[in-house]
Amino acid sequence: MDIIERFLAYTRINTTTDIAKGQAGIVPSSEGQMELARFVARELEELGLVDIKVRDNAILTATLPANVDYDVPVVSFFGHLDTSAELKTDTNAQITRYEGGDIVLNKELEVILRASEFPEIENYIGQDIIHTDGTSLLGADDKAAIAAILDAILFLKNNPEIKHGPVKVAFVPDEEQGMLGSKAFDTKEFGADFGYTLDCCGIGEFVCENWNAGHAVVTFKGQSAHPMSAKGKLKNSLLMAHKFISMLPGGEAPEYTFEREGYYWVKQMSGNSAQTILNLDIRDFTKSGYLSRKDFLQKLSDSCSLLWGEGSVTIKLVDSYENVSNSLQGDASFPIDIAFEAYRHNGIEPNVIPMRGGYDGSILSQNGLPCPNIFTGAHNFHSVYEYMPVDSLKAASKVVVDIVRITCEREASKN
Repeated sequence: MDIIERFLAYTRINTTTDIAKGQAGIVPSSEGQMELARFVARELEELGLVDIKVRDNAILTATLPANVDYDVPVVSFFGHLDTSAELKTDTNAQITRYEGGDIVLNKELEVILRASEFPEIENYIGQDIIHTDGTSLLGADDKAAIAAILDAILFLKNNPEIKHGPVKVAFVPDEEQGMLGSKAFDTKEFGADFGYTLDCCGIGEFVCENWNAGHAVVTFKGQSAHPMSAKGKLKNSLLMAHKFISMLPGGEAPEYTFEREGYYWVKQMSGNSAQTILNLDIRDFTKSGYLSRKDFLQKLSDSCSLLWGEGSVTIKLVDSYENVSNSLQGDASFPIDIAFEAYRHNGIEPNVIPMRGGYDGSILSQNGLPCPNIFTGAHNFHSVYEYMPVDSLKAASKVVVDIVRITCEREASKN
């Protein structure tokens, strides 16, 4: 099975994450994720991998044994099984030889991938592009990763002259809702020294920094009263919450920021005049900036409580995930160096981008497994306009092979 057939086979298994089940603590949140895990496990067995395990939560791990007799750091590669919940429909993938201009995804529904809206597509003139029929996501996020990793393993098996140490692979569920799979992943049991996720991004893009992230739950307690006798008695918690929001820095919200600019994101407010609960996300690329934002919210909450009465405002601050950069400093930066060498060996110049979000590698890194992110080559994730240039997918597979090769060569040069 070549890399295209492999990817298309994965897209035929519906693995849409189920938000309600995930929030209820059910992992995997959808049956398709377990189906895909078992499907890939059978492929890994055919490829001769060992220690293949599919756990009850659909976390799949396996090992390609070393073909050298000296110790080599254990490198690992990760993808996630689920697709985002924007659309739950089955995927009907198609392949178009792209010659420029627009691609009609669905003539009947008038769904068109327009070059004017997505101009980067014209970088792929003369290439085959995989896309949907305009009624679903493609699922390249993140089935492209699974296809690239297994294609790389197949290449290593067919080319034993490429020396390598142990290679571990892992595929986890429910990344699309708070990285539930990676949070349940046991990095110590896994036994890798470092790793890479393949998740997002056009060819050449590389992620080694993302948000330090957390959220705040602010509770406003007012005092209800009948309006006929409310004067001097009614304390409206809804208005307290609105005043709190008005004291947040005006330009530091997602809609006003980009690149490495942090923000506060007012996400949800619910309640009545007696009690209102406000949910906010906190994001910053630097650790000091993130801590400063948490401190600001705590002080604002304390000040408002003094102003409106003791206990009228309380806040709960919760850390969600760290910037992967925190785990890739100094001597720990070697996974970046290896990836850059692999990119350039394939004629690809690394394009380092800050990820304004989280990914499995941020959780894995803070749990002791340094894990930057390499490209799959796909574009327009979470959209019916998602597409995958075939040459980019093949390039991702070649980068994986070279990371494995370079890791071994570096260790051999020390002996």
